[in-house]
Amino acid sequence: MNINDAFTSNYIKHSDLGGKRVVVTLERVEMETLGQGKDAEQKLVAYFRGKDKGLALNKTNAYTIAEITGSEDTDHWPGHRILLYPDKTQFNGKRVDCIRIAAAPAGAPPQRPTPPPPPVEEISDSFEGAEDEPPF
Repeated sequence: MNINDAFTSNYIKHSDLGGKRVVVTLERVEMETLGQGKDAEQKLVAYFRGKDKGLALNKTNAYTIAEITGSEDTDHWPGHRILLYPDKTQFNGKRVDCIRIAAAPAGAPPQRPTPPPPPVEEISDSFEGAEDEPPF
């Protein structure tokens, strides 16, 4: 068993990218409490169309999205497409895995949102012109 499968998370991890670059569309950004007890802290979490997990944003990634979207107001971020990619960074004197963000390439296909369910058709009790009961 891969240890990354044993320690699941509600948030996207480096290993979730599988070494690939992924284009996603921002759906919403929320402030959430991550961690527990004295280690708990408030972080921005970006959620994406069609994805279950959010990405906890560090300062670098949050400001990168602000630069891409042209706004430091997270209310203006939904609908923008960004690229998530695996990378390395320095943390406590060691090189560690991380996720970085860049502008989505111009030719990248847009992520298609899940289509809404078909509208419910209203059924009428009136059978104009019918002399008998309806045929069902």
